Amino acid sequence: MKKIILFIFALVAFQGFAQTTKLSSKIEQQAKELEPKIIEWRRYFHEHPELSNREVKTGAKIAEHLKSLGLEVQYPVAKTGVVALLKGAKPGPVVALRADIDALPVTERNSLPFASKEKVNFGGQETGVMHACGHDTHISMLLAVAEILTKNKAELKGTIKFIFQPAEEGVSPAEAPAGAELMIKEGVLENPKVEAIFGLHIQSLLPSGQLAYRSGGLMAAVDGVDINVKGKGAHGATPWDSVDPIVVSSQIIQGLQTIVSRQTELSKAGAVITIGSIHGGIRRNIIPETAMLEGTIRTFDNDMQKKVHEKIKLTAEKIAESAGAKAEVNILVMYPATVNDAALTVKMVPSLVRAAGKENVVITQPVTMAEDFSFYQRKVPGFFFFLGAYPAEMNLKSQPTHHTADFMIDEKAMITGVKALANLTIDYMEMFKK
Repeated sequence: MKKIILFIFALVAFQGFAQTTKLSSKIEQQAKELEPKIIEWRRYFHEHPELSNREVKTGAKIAEHLKSLGLEVQYPVAKTGVVALLKGAKPGPVVALRADIDALPVTERNSLPFASKEKVNFGGQETGVMHACGHDTHISMLLAVAEILTKNKAELKGTIKFIFQPAEEGVSPAEAPAGAELMIKEGVLENPKVEAIFGLHIQSLLPSGQLAYRSGGLMAAVDGVDINVKGKGAHGATPWDSVDPIVVSSQIIQGLQTIVSRQTELSKAGAVITIGSIHGGIRRNIIPETAMLEGTIRTFDNDMQKKVHEKIKLTAEKIAESAGAKAEVNILVMYPATVNDAALTVKMVPSLVRAAGKENVVITQPVTMAEDFSFYQRKVPGFFFFLGAYPAEMNLKSQPTHHTADFMIDEKAMITGVKALANLTIDYMEMFKK
């Protein structure tokens, strides 16, 4: 009897595997057929970028296509986002797939025929708008996955939520919460309740078509820091009459670096403190009364994050005090670390291998960039990975680094991302079907 039961279980498992493999082959073929459309979408969104919480035309176009597929569509969500629901023909878990949709205040610098010409006023300055982090590709890939999985609705064992999220790049404190945090607050992970979520980020400096993943901490937590240094103004010719906030600021900047180099146990996890903006004074021969420092903090460990925050406050205040000045420190808690669920990661790696081939799936080191996908992972098990898209054939003179005017990707990589997201979905449904 025991042998008969084992045989039945083995037979069921084999049938499930065979069905998944067959569906995976269909997905691969349909992705190839859809590739020209994916590229067309990407070029449209690239040419018409919109900043965080301003993605009005972007959201409308996404919603229009999803409605044309016959999906249940909510728009707008979290100001400009879109959520679509696809119910498979068979019972099973609820899986969410997420793409971010916002662009950056960067003026594009290349000769692409679909380069952005958009201009906006940002922070009191006129600037270009550019998809300088690849969110245009994320939109296009997820639209393709939605179309492909809709075609195979009869074979799906569960429900899929397609989440097109605004404001991943962040907003001013006055606009918070935004992006993933606001999406969650508005119930995107409920009704029906999401059991697992998947997402990817294109990477311009990884080989095209490569998939890079990591169990546990993948991307850093990001926080902001503002330090207002208050001194005493004077004539530039008589600095002894002043408490110079410019000099004090320079000492604070140097002191902050010792927090990382001398007070943080870097063998456990990395940390970064960068001051990216200094504002002080109005004329070369006037010592001002105040100076403002603005910076970013990156950590991977909760305890380390707390300690770094405390050390920043202590260091700035005491250095200022030693010079007779005062430092007011404000820490802006932004995104938590992006941490892949260990059990989910192990189970889903074969899906990446099927999509890209074993030779194109690698384990990556943690990176100090941040992602608000982390908010979803705090609510449900999540798996986030990188899609390489280094445009080697383009012979670029400078590296196409993210968040720069020279950012560029190889459009051929997108089909791998489509296959990866689709395979993750159908495999999860097969493994965790109810």
